[in-house]
Amino acid sequence: MTVDGEAVQLRSGADEPGWEVDPDDEWGIAVITTVGRQLKLRREAVGMRAADFGAAVGYGEDLVYKVEGGKRIPRQEYLDRADKVLGAGGLLSAAWEDVKRVRYPKSVRALAELEAKAVELGVYVGLSIHGLLQTAEHARALFEVSQSAYSEEELEELVTARMGRKSIFERSPAPMLSFVQEEVALRRQVGGTMVWRQQLEHLLEVAQRRNVTLQVMPTSAGEHPGLSGKIEVLKFGDGTAVGRSDGAFNGRPTSDLKQLRILELRYSAIRAQALPPRESLAFIENLLGEE
Repeated sequence: MTVDGEAVQLRSGADEPGWEVDPDDEWGIAVITTVGRQLKLRREAVGMRAADFGAAVGYGEDLVYKVEGGKRIPRQEYLDRADKVLGAGGLLSAAWEDVKRVRYPKSVRALAELEAKAVELGVYVGLSIHGLLQTAEHARALFEVSQSAYSEEELEELVTARMGRKSIFERSPAPMLSFVQEEVALRRQVGGTMVWRQQLEHLLEVAQRRNVTLQVMPTSAGEHPGLSGKIEVLKFGDGTAVGRSDGAFNGRPTSDLKQLRILELRYSAIRAQALPPRESLAFIENLLGEE
């Protein structure tokens, strides 16, 4: 069958793994329920039965009912085809901007929202490259080895969500971003030699930005305040801040002034002990030259 001349293959609910709504995601449920209700009202307004509508957009009747009932997250192609069939003038297609965010885990969205508001970000990472600094290939290799049995589609969604956070680098005015990475994380060849080299080259490229500071903590530096885990401090335009550390306050985000002060002191001590930015870039360049 075709939709405006486009060949369409009928899909059933079984063809859509991983597009269920997280029952603990209240915002996501509200978005998908609202979109589903709009789809149903528009379908009924033009007098189409669910089976006929499903045939017109290339999806099975069962999946149409699930989408309209807020039980399934519609794909972008579903919304685009529904928009054409129902003559919505782009309104249903535009709903994808909210719908696509529901595909990202709730915890990822919360982190991305904090990063999107921050005017200053300071991060120390020990065992891995920070998510904001990862290439897509590096991130994918990490997800693949996590023993979580992700489907190919789920892997792509996780990588896309992580890469989506990198929009922080394109913001205007640009936030001040500071990263301290352990030497061991830089030496670990995640994804193989080629992916590893591309990751190091990406770090060098990102570090050229005027609002980015990248430092390396050499293994030879000995003990320092970050050995108990990752430290993050985010500051916002209204003067507030949020911090988190794997080794403090049960690993939970905190905005308590006393606790934030402790995290800031630890991060300052880590930066002082790490290689200066210029020496850090030279260190990474030397790593690339060792191969």
